[in-house]
Amino acid sequence: MDIYAISDLHLSLGTDKPMDIFGWGDHAERLKRHWIDNVKDEDFILIPGDISWGINLEEADPDFAFIEMLPGKKIISKGNHDYWWSTRTKFENYCREKGYKTISILHNNSFTVNNYTICGTRGWKPLDDDNFGEEDNKIYARELERLKLSLKEGQKTGKPIIAMLHYPPFDTRHRPNDFAGLLAEYNVSICVYGHIHGKHDESWKDEEIDGIRYHLVSANIIGFNPIKLRLETNVDYDIIK
Repeated sequence: MDIYAISDLHLSLGTDKPMDIFGWGDHAERLKRHWIDNVKDEDFILIPGDISWGINLEEADPDFAFIEMLPGKKIISKGNHDYWWSTRTKFENYCREKGYKTISILHNNSFTVNNYTICGTRGWKPLDDDNFGEEDNKIYARELERLKLSLKEGQKTGKPIIAMLHYPPFDTRHRPNDFAGLLAEYNVSICVYGHIHGKHDESWKDEEIDGIRYHLVSANIIGFNPIKLRLETNVDYDIIK
C-alpha cells in the first residue's frame, strides 16, 4: 500500500468551467492517464481541496463519478472553490446512495491508514494578506479550531500524522503561520497542501521547516501526476520524484 497526494483537480465534467483557458488543456484526461498508470486499488490518495466546480452535489456528481472510477481509496478535504461542500453526514449519505465506496471526507475527524493517521482542514488566507478583513479573521479562527479537533483525534491513535491542508500554512513571506504552529505542536511529520497555481518558489515543492516536511501538490504544479509519499519504517518521509 502506498499513499499519494494531489490537490486542486478543478474538475468540471458536469459544468461549463473549462480550465483550458488557463493552459491546462484536457487536464482530466491527463490526470486519468497518470493516475491509472501509477495508483493501485489498495493505495490511498489525499486530495486537499478544490475538487469540483459544481455548486451542489448534483452538479458535482459527474466529477465524483470520475474520481470513484479511478484506482485507490481517496480522502478528500475542502478547498475555497468547493461550493458543493455540505456536512460530512450529507456527503457520506450521498456516497452511499450513489454506491461510491472509495471516497471519504475529512472534516473535523481523522483517518487511520495502516501505520499513519491522516488529519487536516481547509485553512485560510494569511493574516498579512492585503485583503484580510474582519470576516476573514472569523474564518481563520474557525479553521484553526477545526484543525485542532482533527489533530486531537488523530493524536489518540499514537501513529505518525500526515496533515492535508488546502491553503499553505505560511504567511505571504512564506513564514510558518498559526496553522504550521499547530502542526508542530502535534508533532506532524508531513503536510501536503495546494491552492498555489502560478508564481511560487520552486523550493516550496519539497522543503523541511521546524522538522515538518511540506509538499505543494497543486495538480498543475506537479504535472497532473499524483505524487507518492515515501513512508520509511523509521518514519522518515520523502517524496518520490
